[in-house]
Amino acid sequence: MYSSSIADAPLVREPLHAPVAHLIRGGMTEGIHYGSVVVLGTDGEVQFQLGDIEAAFYPRSALKPVQAVAMVRAGLPLDGELLSLTAASHSGEERHLAGTRRILELAALTEDHLRNVPDLPYDPVVRDAWVREGRLPSRLAQNCSGKHAAMLYTCALNGWSLDDYLDPGHPLQQAIAEIVEDLTGQRIARVTVDGCGAPLFSISLHGLARAAARITSAAPGTPEARVADAMREHAEMASGSGRDVAALMRAVPGLLAKDGFEGVQVAALPDGRAVAVKIADGANRARVPVAAAALARAGVDPELLTEFQGEALLGGGQAVGCVRPVRSLEPVAVSACA
Repeated sequence: MYSSSIADAPLVREPLHAPVAHLIRGGMTEGIHYGSVVVLGTDGEVQFQLGDIEAAFYPRSALKPVQAVAMVRAGLPLDGELLSLTAASHSGEERHLAGTRRILELAALTEDHLRNVPDLPYDPVVRDAWVREGRLPSRLAQNCSGKHAAMLYTCALNGWSLDDYLDPGHPLQQAIAEIVEDLTGQRIARVTVDGCGAPLFSISLHGLARAAARITSAAPGTPEARVADAMREHAEMASGSGRDVAALMRAVPGLLAKDGFEGVQVAALPDGRAVAVKIADGANRARVPVAAAALARAGVDPELLTEFQGEALLGGGQAVGCVRPVRSLEPVAVSACA
């Protein structure tokens, strides 16, 4: 299905995004979201594409399943809820904080060893409660703390230094970069720093979809399958209560889904079908319906995707429009405007 060789890095250029969704209000197009979409078939071939799927871009947290696979390959012994949390952009709920503490305890470490950026919980309801209680931003509450705790645990198991585990030249980050290239099938274009402080690797949207497909279609018991199983079985640990990615994994049997800041979404099925979406302006209101439409085009029953048609556009408190995928996706799209 896939070549074992690794292709050159994608080109660093201004992405040639295309319209992927229209804002329809009162029957008129009020705005346009640009972006790129790729759909892979079971054979790994591109079945559909919009925009620029080969330009280098930053997948942000959508790359976390790949990072988790790299840590499992490096000896991380977690499974179930804690492995799902390793690949999480969590909401900061108490179960997420407790899980992160548990990973640190297994490594005989504490919150003080974390080097991610202190923050308030990601979920607005949880964040508001946190503030009302007078709690301050913390590394534990930041949405990537599970990943960072697992990074530290992986370092401790391998005898690698802890203080500099976020340095791109650190053995851990070198091991992660190697697996990023292995699963995406291409060299990394550039390395920068993600919002949490960890190295962020630039690949293509096509490469991101390819990596997700390789994870979900891997043989049982492999590091890839362990990560996929953990995230699907414990979707709320990989995100949070009420999060659209968790709901999407519950709605579509066997689906692995992961979002990322700046309008990134990847999703893949056990047979290797996969989709990846990048919304150019980073808007979540376009990410969800476009990803749902891409999944429908990949062959997912549209009836399973009806709740992901996106938020209605309101006028006077009434629905007067919606965000609708462009016509090339529309024949199998799940959204309809009022």
